Amino acid sequence: MRGVPPTPPAGVRHETDGPLLRVVGQFRGFVTGPRDLGVAGPELDALIARQRDFFAARGEAVEWKVRGHDLPADLPARLQAAGFVPEPQETVLVGRADELAAEPVLPEGVRLRQVTDDADLRRIAAMETVVWGFDMSFLAADLAGRLATAPDQLDVLVAEADGEVVCAAWLAYRPGTGFASLWGGSTLPAWRGRGVYRALVAARAQRAAARGVRYLHVDASDDSAPILRRLGMRAVTTTTPYIWTPPVPGAERPGA
Repeated sequence: MRGVPPTPPAGVRHETDGPLLRVVGQFRGFVTGPRDLGVAGPELDALIARQRDFFAARGEAVEWKVRGHDLPADLPARLQAAGFVPEPQETVLVGRADELAAEPVLPEGVRLRQVTDDADLRRIAAMETVVWGFDMSFLAADLAGRLATAPDQLDVLVAEADGEVVCAAWLAYRPGTGFASLWGGSTLPAWRGRGVYRALVAARAQRAAARGVRYLHVDASDDSAPILRRLGMRAVTTTTPYIWTPPVPGAERPGA
């Protein structure tokens, strides 16, 4: 599950650099690798610098995803020395799809719906922008591109109340692995603690189990992980996104 969906959307390409897989052409770059990169010291520093410099030349940010049991152990320190900044740590959980599958239980007035239209995807992005407090408009294009390229590998669901998207989540299938991944799940503050997120987990697990998927995988925030544990998912490791962002043109340098 360390890789990326096998069918990239139009305009997105997958490249390799030594042990790394690099994704180019989406809303920001993405880098991942095997558990043990097999390089250390100056060679690892050079590998990190190449990724940073590659995306710097494109004027793009890049995410390097690191798992808690990855090697070499000093990879996080070397990423930070190269200018990568860690985002909050997430917990990687795994559970059986058939055990998580259930009929969704929703608050009164809320309904679930699978969506594919651009207008609905833009509504999801607008809801995510409200939840996270920064512009998430790129999400609509990302989901639309994935649906256009491989519609059988992604199910996008929304929970709506009075015509408003109150929560959205998607299920990414990974053919040939026995796994599918749960993504999204952001919920408007007024609707938290009312079972909407749990309903979307149950609905996606139903879909996965119906397609013969054995296991569900989640990179869970500290908000979601306790809910998923109570539903029966088990933690297997952690993951931390390390982000490098290009300098803002014209920004004053320290000491200038």
